[in-house]
Amino acid sequence: MPAGEAMRQRGFTYLILLFIVAIMGVMLAASATVWHTLAQRDKEHELLYAGHAFRRAIGLYYERTPAGSIKQYPKQLSDLLADKRQLVLARYLRKIYIDPLTASKQWGVVPGPDGTIMGVYSRSEATPIKTGNFEEADTSFAGKIRYQDWQFIYLPTAPTSAPVAPLPPPGAPSPVSGAPNKLPGTSK
Repeated sequence: MPAGEAMRQRGFTYLILLFIVAIMGVMLAASATVWHTLAQRDKEHELLYAGHAFRRAIGLYYERTPAGSIKQYPKQLSDLLADKRQLVLARYLRKIYIDPLTASKQWGVVPGPDGTIMGVYSRSEATPIKTGNFEEADTSFAGKIRYQDWQFIYLPTAPTSAPVAPLPPPGAPSPVSGAPNKLPGTSK
């Protein structure tokens, strides 16, 4: 084999090797993007779990206000760890969860009446991946452009009772059938 031909073959092998390295770099970059997306989805799931736990704990704290007292929200998140208003110590959370998006125990708080806390939210300004298909309690999160907008708030439900209509006087037409209304113990 002449010397010039061997040099050309070495150059061709070097070119193929560079091409393979470039393809591997592109594949590595693509897999890093996929990994980042999966990691962010996992953090979103953790945020929803922690937010639901806070909302539930705030609700329990509010609803279990001792009898004879005005219902109130906690003044600080640590009140959810040990409710000293009760005769027997009540714990609504085992720990203050770490915000998975900021890696901090510092949550944004939604202020309630008299300086209390009625909800929490992440302080992250990142854009969420999930923008729809939320649970019923979280439907307000749909279309939000920052995690800060996902606020886990406890709002007490008003007692629901149907209005009671007064009974018609005896002998009046019944609202159901048009027949006279006969109450037990009346003779007519």
